[in-house]
Amino acid sequence: MPEFAFVKSSYSQPGQECVEVARNIHHTVAVRDSKTPNGPILRLPPKAWTDFTASLAAN
Repeated sequence: MPEFAFVKSSYSQPGQECVEVARNIHHTVAVRDSKTPNGPILRLPPKAWTDFTASLAAN
């Protein structure tokens, strides 16, 4: 399996905690905590990630 290519949120500030997201694997969006890069990874279908981020924008 290819390795996830994580990027930090565009809302993050340098040196602060944030989520990192990888979208380089087909049919998968991977999410992890930036302060624990070797910790657990949440894997979601792209539609679930889209729905989640849309719900954040709506609030």
